[in-house]
Amino acid sequence: MSQMEVSKRRRFLLFCFLPTTILVSGAFLLGSVIIATDYKERLSGQIAINATKIAGAKVCQAHCRPDDGEALPRGIVSRTSDLDMRSLRGPLIREAATKSQSTMAADGKKRGTSTNLLAIAAGIKQKESVNKIVTKFRSSDFVIMLFHYDGMVDDWRDLEWSSLAIHVSAMDQTKWWFAKRFLHPDIISEYDYIFIWDEDIGVEHFDVGKYISIIKEEELEISQPALDPNNSVVHHLLTLRDSTSKVHRRIHRRLGVRKCDGNITGPPCSGWVEIMVPVFSKAAWRCAWLMIQNDLIHGWGLDELLGYCVKGNRTQNIGIVDQEYVAHHAVPTLGGSPKDQTNPHVPDQAAQNMTLPNSILQVPSVSTQEMERDEVMKRCFYELRIFRRRWHKAVQDDECWVDPY
Repeated sequence: MSQMEVSKRRRFLLFCFLPTTILVSGAFLLGSVIIATDYKERLSGQIAINATKIAGAKVCQAHCRPDDGEALPRGIVSRTSDLDMRSLRGPLIREAATKSQSTMAADGKKRGTSTNLLAIAAGIKQKESVNKIVTKFRSSDFVIMLFHYDGMVDDWRDLEWSSLAIHVSAMDQTKWWFAKRFLHPDIISEYDYIFIWDEDIGVEHFDVGKYISIIKEEELEISQPALDPNNSVVHHLLTLRDSTSKVHRRIHRRLGVRKCDGNITGPPCSGWVEIMVPVFSKAAWRCAWLMIQNDLIHGWGLDELLGYCVKGNRTQNIGIVDQEYVAHHAVPTLGGSPKDQTNPHVPDQAAQNMTLPNSILQVPSVSTQEMERDEVMKRCFYELRIFRRRWHKAVQDDECWVDPY
């Protein structure tokens, strides 16, 4: 083949395959662009979906999901309860939030759902006193709860209201031991006011309905009825009844070396109640319950710090109700005191820091027959020292906490 023919063949092949090569290359480039664009669109969409899922997860985390309830849908989680008894038979009555529904009592009569709680540490020797207290509260919308520290539950069955009360029994335990274990705020969150009383209280001059009206009107989150000065053992002058007043929140007088004047706005001059007959709002009790130490069963020292459990100013939202007052008989029970003694009590809590007149503060001497009771009192003072140390350490260790007082 001549050189001329070879040259012609090369030009022919070039003219034939060049357009095809260009078309194939163009198609490849165009396909790459389309694929890259589609991938970017898909990737952007997936990123957006993932971002939405992450945002949704953060929103879910931001909601207050119940503890230990992550495995459950939120609508089925029931965080609170109450102490109202329920019938074993008949239709299920769902109570309205306003508690306007009625429930069936054991005697077959309808009663309103209870909105308050009375809890008393009770021994059989104080059965008559406790019966008088409960009888005063029965006509109101109260759940009654007895903490039996002597194990004698069956001996209360003859009382008309006993079958409607909740009975909890543990030998030789105190009111605050029971309260820490059986009055968790989530269990009693349905109750507006929680009365946690001793058993040796005289209620001849006390009307619970009027009392609740007063503390609502005065906006008292923590309160107590005043003590009858003629029939009570009194440890703190602040708790004495002022017959000229409906409610008082402080005193203006000298207490030993301490003078209660306008410069002192804390316990025991103001913002303070005694732990024998305290009354808490539900919000105040939630705070107070947290402050009760699990191992310190006598509750000494709590009264000094309850002011931190009210909203606003403790000098305004803690008070003593004079119009509805009680008597404090101070009959010792735990510790095995003799039967013939009716008043072998010593001052508690802040009383050790003040001097009261003999006509007000009765402190009989401790005999050898009261050795067991004496050991109980030593334990009380020991717990008080521990509680104060824990409080001071907690204040020092918590850099974020600011003392409002």
